[in-house]
Amino acid sequence: MAQDLTSPDPAYLAFWRERHVCTLTTLRPDGTPHVVPVGVTYDPEARIARVITDKASRKVANVQAAAGPEGARVAVCQLEGKRWATLEGRAVVRTEPDVVADAVERYAVRYGRTPRPNPTRVVIEIAVTKALGRG
Repeated sequence: MAQDLTSPDPAYLAFWRERHVCTLTTLRPDGTPHVVPVGVTYDPEARIARVITDKASRKVANVQAAAGPEGARVAVCQLEGKRWATLEGRAVVRTEPDVVADAVERYAVRYGRTPRPNPTRVVIEIAVTKALGRG
């Protein structure tokens, strides 16, 4: 079920504020999918999803290898029972300290805990172009 990015279902947005483990799908250099569990935050007004991670992770390498001028195609997904939500878009890796700090703060709000300090933390920032699901 497609969600209108300009006016998404309130239940869908509420689902993205609940604490859920999500998955991030990136493409390896050979084109095969790489799917890993992650924490995701979603800002529907800015249409940006964020994943915090270590800069040495495979997901970061995949995004960097696939990123053209518009970024790499990725998807994040979560589900619980009959509720599910997928956000698709173009990802880039952000390293600026203020961007990383903002993403960590958003993660702490959604997941109820502040992640341990990590001096090599980066943000996979996804410009959301499509939303699917049922909240």
